[in-house]
Amino acid sequence: MSGYYLIIIVTMLVSWLVSSRLKSKFEHYSKVYLRNGMSGKEIAEKMLRDNGIYDVQVISVPGQLTDHYNPANKTVNLSEGVYMQRNAAAAAVAAHECGHAVQHAVSYSMLQLRSKLVPMVNISSTLSQFVLLAGIAVMVASRSIQNPSGNTTVLAIGVLLFAVTTFFAFVTLPVEYDASNRAMKWLKESGTVTSEEFVGVQDSLRWAARTYVVAAIGSLAQLLYWASILFGNRRN
Repeated sequence: MSGYYLIIIVTMLVSWLVSSRLKSKFEHYSKVYLRNGMSGKEIAEKMLRDNGIYDVQVISVPGQLTDHYNPANKTVNLSEGVYMQRNAAAAAVAAHECGHAVQHAVSYSMLQLRSKLVPMVNISSTLSQFVLLAGIAVMVASRSIQNPSGNTTVLAIGVLLFAVTTFFAFVTLPVEYDASNRAMKWLKESGTVTSEEFVGVQDSLRWAARTYVVAAIGSLAQLLYWASILFGNRRN
């Protein structure tokens, strides 16, 4: 289990470093005020209109970096630090979340796949750790001279459950990158931000995307660890 804890520690450390860098970037670009004076809410509403989307509502939600698009009730949810702010960081976040709304409107395939996976991921993320630990216990307890590998059925189920969450993490990557690309393209082509402000938008979104990359790699590392125990044990 020491290898597993090492993976967790390294993943948490890298995640913390990237998250800290992301926060510092947003703090920096929150001081770069937009020349057009538009708030995050106004930018979001303009991007939706420019893309022919009139059935999505832009609302404010409490918290920091809690921004998200909800396809169930068609709402772009902007945090308090984005909704009324008039800076490059707010523009980046507002446009990115609207990028998801555009994906929904045009039936972007990876977003559709991600949405279909959500119910499965909710179950697998809740059960996988418990099943994996139970699988290790069952495997060790069932070892015998006749069966030195022990019973690995429960462990195999745990690995499959964890594989679902890992797959979801990697499906999320193109969804997030595509939303950012849509946001940057619109912000630049619409003239909503100046060239100087666009640099801040681009830098903010790139660091935000890296948090998803770290999460996906960390999940894959954990999956490979559990799989190595399962298949390595079966060869014994």
